[in-house]
Amino acid sequence: MNEILTAFQSFRRILCICPHCGDLVRLSDLRLKYRGLAPRTWLDTYQSKLSLVQKREELFDGKEKQLRDEAADRGRRKVSRMIRKSLSAEFAKLKIDKYDPYDIKAILHPVDYVVFDGYNRKDLDGIVFLSKEAPDPALNEVHKSVREAVDKERYHWRLARVSTDGKIEFE
Repeated sequence: MNEILTAFQSFRRILCICPHCGDLVRLSDLRLKYRGLAPRTWLDTYQSKLSLVQKREELFDGKEKQLRDEAADRGRRKVSRMIRKSLSAEFAKLKIDKYDPYDIKAILHPVDYVVFDGYNRKDLDGIVFLSKEAPDPALNEVHKSVREAVDKERYHWRLARVSTDGKIEFE
């Protein structure tokens, strides 16, 4: 490394005469001009590729929000199909298109699903219990008792707080 520094310092001691103006100048002060195209080096190739990458990044930055929004829309459109696939066969055949797929929550027992109608749009219209006729008569009785409890308004809202040690407090 010291040899390179020594070579550059020695350029100050080498004097030249300009062929155009006849002035005496140091070699280190020369600003050389080259006619025609200089042969390409690996650095030229690297810089042109770097410039191309930077231009593409700028283009992408301009389109990124649009691409993200389009991807989110495609994902939202797929949700309905994905939820239908996850529903049991009986419910997947039902016309439950009037419900937002995000509003459907699986409970599985004693009722299969609860629909918080309007929850996703933050305007809850009601709560719907979805359950199929069970082959087990005892479960069908439970379904009837749930229906009766709702019809006769035998329910209340309680808030339970569960601590990290497992203790439950009701408010």
